[in-house]
Amino acid sequence: MTMTAIGFVGLGAMGSRIAGRLLEGNHVYGTNRTAAKAGDLAGRGMVWLDTPREVAEAAQVVFSMVTDDAALDAVASGPDGVLAGLAPGKIYVDMSTVSPQASRELAQRVLALGASMLDAPVSGSVTAAEDGTLAIMAGGPHEAFRIVEPLLRRLGRTVTHVGVNGQALLLKLAINISLAAQMLAFSEGVLLAERGGVDPALAAQVMTGSAIGSPMLRARAPLMLNLPEQAWFDVQLMHKDIRLVLETARELDVPVPSAAVSDRLLTRADELGYARRDIAALYEVLARTPATPGMTTQPASADNPAADRGGRVG
Repeated sequence: MTMTAIGFVGLGAMGSRIAGRLLEGNHVYGTNRTAAKAGDLAGRGMVWLDTPREVAEAAQVVFSMVTDDAALDAVASGPDGVLAGLAPGKIYVDMSTVSPQASRELAQRVLALGASMLDAPVSGSVTAAEDGTLAIMAGGPHEAFRIVEPLLRRLGRTVTHVGVNGQALLLKLAINISLAAQMLAFSEGVLLAERGGVDPALAAQVMTGSAIGSPMLRARAPLMLNLPEQAWFDVQLMHKDIRLVLETARELDVPVPSAAVSDRLLTRADELGYARRDIAALYEVLARTPATPGMTTQPASADNPAADRGGRVG
């Protein structure tokens, strides 16, 4: 079943590209806090509406993609929010990466209106959003998932229903632990090689061609060596996700040491002004960070004077 009336709230870097893939063969109604970001989509046929409520009223299926819990509450609640425009039988698909608890609470509010909600976070870059090759996880009622699955398959190479509301977000956070840890470990390795006299481009080539060369690292190695102004996935959003990981891990009593280390380095990246740069910036962050005792294998001591020589992390 292909829906013909689709709403989209949140037309940022990812949301605008996802909405663009839904335009063909559908009536798409959209809104965004900054109207200028919708100009290209409007030129391609998207109908601009002023509020999330109007979008939800016009659509059979409403999508949203915003930055965090507060932004989701802002577009969903109040007299002009998505919930004010929902009616029985409609489906609300939130693709934001927010806390599982916040999403579950919102799903209960949607259910009380006679509508259904799915949390459907994505894994993948802006390029994957453009190409329709995202990995999409969905949590919520299976019947609602079956109805919107054809739309989700326009957006993702893999689309998986993983369970009840909130569980897709839990899985997304699990993925992002590895995303941050891989980028950090790879940056450490290249910097170690560089400080030992190996050309960093050669080090990155050899490392991505080895057993550790995940698709993410192969794609980001060029960004790490020549950091672009335009981020695929910026430090600020990654840091938000890692903090959600730490919060959720405390609730579930799960040790997440690699997430805790990533949190420290992402904090350092924020301090150095990399908040809106791609997470490949962790390489530059490490290069600018003193090799303090907490960042090296052995603490500084009389038996380890090298740790006091002002080296860098690696």
